[in-house]
Amino acid sequence: MITKSLKHVEILLVEDSPADILITREGFEEAKLINSLHVAEDGVEALAFLRQEGKYASAPRPDLILLDLNLPRKNGREVLAEIKADPGLKTIPVIILTTSHAEKDIFEAYGLCANCYIVKPVGFDNFVEAMKSIRQFWFSVVTLPPGGE
Repeated sequence: MITKSLKHVEILLVEDSPADILITREGFEEAKLINSLHVAEDGVEALAFLRQEGKYASAPRPDLILLDLNLPRKNGREVLAEIKADPGLKTIPVIILTTSHAEKDIFEAYGLCANCYIVKPVGFDNFVEAMKSIRQFWFSVVTLPPGGE
């Protein structure tokens, strides 16, 4: 039985590019995905947010993480490895959203249990469609009948 209502989706975007942050915000708005988009601009900040440390003591647990691989202070590979090694965080879906199309990076990300790997730049229409798919998945899961997991 599903106990959490996902009328409001908490998303953590781990991205250091202001342009990519803006495009992501606009994509979510266009997809009409009801959400709160939180931004961490480097890997250290992302882990502090996820672990509710320091200024993030009251941060919500995200329902989804969008993670760039190329980040200052701690790269996305390290962040992904720490997320998936942490029993309290490892079930949060992580979508890699990065400019690297290198097979090595793709294999490593999936080896570290990334849920999806998207190469930037993503056409805006394609990004919006992907976000609509996420919305459709969440809301179809929420509307399952009791016992219909």
